[in-house]
Amino acid sequence: MTAPRPARGELALVLHTHMPYVEGFDTWPFGEEWLWEALATVYLPLLRVLPRAPVTLGLTPVLCDQLETLTGDAGDRFLAFLRDVREDIHAEDARGLEEAGHHELAAEVRRAAGDYREAARMFQALGGDVLGAFRDLAEREPLSLWTSTATHSVLPLLATEPGIRLQVANGTASHERRFGSWSGGFWLPECAYRPGLERDLAEYGVRCFCVDQTESLGSGSLAHLEPIATDAGPVAVPICWEMVSLVWDISDGYPANPIYRDYHGRTVHDLKPWNHSGDPYRRFQALALAREHARDFVQRARARLDAYAAERGRPGLLCCALDTELLGHWWYEGLDWLLFVIDEARLQGLPLATLPEALDRFEAVDGVSVAPSSWGRPKDLSTWDAPPVAEIATTARRAELDTVAAAAAAAEHGPALERAARELLALQSSDWAFQVTHDLADDYPFRRVRGHAHDLDAALEAVKDSAPVPEATLRNLAPELDLSPLLAP
Repeated sequence: MTAPRPARGELALVLHTHMPYVEGFDTWPFGEEWLWEALATVYLPLLRVLPRAPVTLGLTPVLCDQLETLTGDAGDRFLAFLRDVREDIHAEDARGLEEAGHHELAAEVRRAAGDYREAARMFQALGGDVLGAFRDLAEREPLSLWTSTATHSVLPLLATEPGIRLQVANGTASHERRFGSWSGGFWLPECAYRPGLERDLAEYGVRCFCVDQTESLGSGSLAHLEPIATDAGPVAVPICWEMVSLVWDISDGYPANPIYRDYHGRTVHDLKPWNHSGDPYRRFQALALAREHARDFVQRARARLDAYAAERGRPGLLCCALDTELLGHWWYEGLDWLLFVIDEARLQGLPLATLPEALDRFEAVDGVSVAPSSWGRPKDLSTWDAPPVAEIATTARRAELDTVAAAAAAAEHGPALERAARELLALQSSDWAFQVTHDLADDYPFRRVRGHAHDLDAALEAVKDSAPVPEATLRNLAPELDLSPLLAP
């Protein structure tokens, strides 16, 4: 029996959790240590936040591919990173700061080292099965797990229908294999949408997805609190950028406060013992501020919902979607803030709901068109398709066309075509262009794109029987890859 809609409406917190495939692809300063850092500072601590919290948690298949390796050698490398790398550099930098007379900074570095010791303890207690821990939480807690495309591709930029099907079909199938059930929630990578895309999603059981309609509806419009029905069936849920920006805005949002830890102020070994004002970081002061900001966030969400109910005469659905990695990594206090938000919502009488549950109670509006959009800056596709990333965009499209053509012409689908398809999936990750556009990773994304393109070409040569057949696998990327979508009519 479906619960009645709360008179005030409901807040849906959506956490989009994603990492491109970096396990086994280089280490410092780029490569798999990104994953180890996210595990230690985001994914493992998140497991302490989620119990009893009605939150929608998206786990991209490509992230799950990597989490799945942690019960083996990758888990050993992660523990070595925590014990042999993070432990040593915290101790060394603390000594250096102490010798220079910066006693408070040294004390903060020693305190922060405990984050990594706690991560090691949690990881060992789980037997390395982080993926299983999320699955167990979803089975016993009010937590909804969503999936996404296989490797976080920007679907409107894919060149072919078979290319779209390969991404969506393998994304949904891998989620069901790992988690046993699925509510139909699907994260559109980068919230990138074009009209008609919902038909491709509906084919594979997608029930709902998030969109950013800030440009078409207007910033602050109450229309953002109304789910939108599509002719194909899936419901498009607008995210409320007015709420998102409170957390996302690096200049005016909560994380920019002078009391919080400065992500950019670094010691010799890239540790961060300062706050934004340049003073030593004081943990308890920052936690008190995070509670204050959580209280403010909940008050603002209540005001938005109350304004909608007063104007429209019915409760609204307020959706706030965030990159999970923002919380704990980029914004050190972010997971504490999230925990406080969940607590403040209870104290202030603000109902929280997962999106699938909320959509059972809220009727989607008909007759509203969903505009082409993304949650990039600006709200279009230029982050992933513009002159600075032209090499990446054209390489991925050419690779897709070549792979689809090879699949259609091949007498049978063997290891070489499987390898080509996996290299294509790796190429199609939105992260490579994002990193270049925002100057985040030096030449690492270009090296990854060129390497995958080279290996894809070699695999396609083998499909033609003119070269040695490569291994079908690409580490643990899409381990149960289904090539049939490449041939579907």
